[in-house]
Amino acid sequence: MNNLTKNNINSSLKFVYSDNNSLSVIFHDNNLLMGVVGEFNKNLKELEKITQSNLYSRGNSILIKSNSENNEIVKNAIQFLANQFINNGSIENKDIISSVDKFMINEKVKNNNITDIIKTPKKSIIPRSEKQKSYVRALRQSDIIISSGPAGTGKTFLAVAVGLTMLLEKKIDRIILSRPAVEAGERLGFLPGDMKEKVDPYLRPLYDSLYDLFDFEKIQRMIEIGDIEIAPLAFMRGRTLKNSFAILDEAQNATDTQIKMFLTRIGENSKIIVNGDPSQIDLPNKKFSGLVRSKELLGHLKEISIVDFDHSDVVRHPLVSKIVKAYSYKNTD
Repeated sequence: MNNLTKNNINSSLKFVYSDNNSLSVIFHDNNLLMGVVGEFNKNLKELEKITQSNLYSRGNSILIKSNSENNEIVKNAIQFLANQFINNGSIENKDIISSVDKFMINEKVKNNNITDIIKTPKKSIIPRSEKQKSYVRALRQSDIIISSGPAGTGKTFLAVAVGLTMLLEKKIDRIILSRPAVEAGERLGFLPGDMKEKVDPYLRPLYDSLYDLFDFEKIQRMIEIGDIEIAPLAFMRGRTLKNSFAILDEAQNATDTQIKMFLTRIGENSKIIVNGDPSQIDLPNKKFSGLVRSKELLGHLKEISIVDFDHSDVVRHPLVSKIVKAYSYKNTD
């Protein structure tokens, strides 16, 4: 390819810091730049997605725009990828993931937070707020976790990630995903198709989380053999969940009786997670929601962790946090 070697890689890159939280990585070798950026900027787009930074290819440089900590992570990842291209002549998707994992994990080691990282087959998940860190720790340490908060705070995604890692590490035998099908009045017998087809539309956010963390085909296979079970809340009655990681999503739409029923399904070596957003209750009578009452009744039990998120924990588009905040103020009027 060219005469670059590991010994002179650092001299081939120049880093220019700006006052507006941006960092430019200047390449002195155009072939190396093209190798790192990838065809149609595909490597850059993947790195941008994984690190949640803004990256731009401009002339002979890559512009990084994020916070100072993230800028350093991306800078180190670009150095890693440059070395990878020099040594192997190509960069694969797994190299991009490895580059970020390596330096993100190093950052967490410095801050003594290595245990907060969730390693999944596709990516490493790092909690982005103190509440998320507390939530991940609770998911690992407590038998029952009840969390509430607005959309976009990571309640479902982090729970699915922890459950999937426990399943792959054979710490549990199965993941159970459930939610109340309020929109169908829980009367799923009147809907066409088998049980999976009836409840699938209501569990789409849980599926999305699974597919984001593991290969589609492997997730489908896990569902087929029962390692991942999809079931409406009404089907939980009378069961005992052993060696399981059970998630009840959209729990604000479960009644007091239903949440009690779900929590008392817990068996040996199992975890039960109840997630919901009190601002999105679809029950005919909002006072019947059992999510808030369960926190009031069970918060004193040491085996149960209660985690409350707010708009500051939202990790979707920045505008989501502002919308959530605006509506939360309206609801207090």
